[in-house]
Amino acid sequence: MVFQELRPGILLRRYKRFLADVRLDDGSEITVHCPNTGAMTGCAEPGSRVWLSLSDNPRRKYAHTWELVETSRGLACIHSARANALVAEAVAAGAIAALAGYERIQREVRFGSEGSRVDLLLSRAGESCFVEVKCVTLCVENGLGLFPDAVSQRGARHLRELMAARAEGQRAVLFFCVLHDGIERVAPAAAIDPVYAATLRAAANAGVEVIAYAAAIDPSGMRLLRPLAVTAT
Repeated sequence: MVFQELRPGILLRRYKRFLADVRLDDGSEITVHCPNTGAMTGCAEPGSRVWLSLSDNPRRKYAHTWELVETSRGLACIHSARANALVAEAVAAGAIAALAGYERIQREVRFGSEGSRVDLLLSRAGESCFVEVKCVTLCVENGLGLFPDAVSQRGARHLRELMAARAEGQRAVLFFCVLHDGIERVAPAAAIDPVYAATLRAAANAGVEVIAYAAAIDPSGMRLLRPLAVTAT
């Protein structure tokens, strides 16, 4: 994934979930879109170096979007939707061994009984694989990455849908896309969302595959780099 030229600045504050104020290097201050609904723990500290993309859509109220942040533990991409595109790109390129060989990739396909959309539906010769992608940016001590960073009823629902797909004989995968280069392994954030952690354990025991990959991140772009250890049970 290649970024168009990103504009650097200093984060002043994040507020109302979807907004942030940034001081650009020329001294001007602007309000930007924050494309992350989570708590962003460790990724939204005032004074942090950030990088912004610029939209050419004249209908947008805020032309800039916050993309990257330099944290005390490494560089992170806080634009959570980038994870879906990054994984889809890597699957198409055959860069993820566990998901190689599929002939068709569809995105945002309706599935299950709870009105969900699966991030990726992979298919080949009558075989389907449902892939739910989660962006991981919560980095704690000793390189541990946790998900979620806030209570996620939606995340638990997605796990239930994956379990249902697996029960019907389909392949089902939870893919942790790690967009923080300080993270070396991944686990559920049981202290933040015990329901999600318990549901993840149940999903893994039911045959849902759990995969985590680290990404190489810099202001020029991102790519999936290597698999990481993940604890699901």
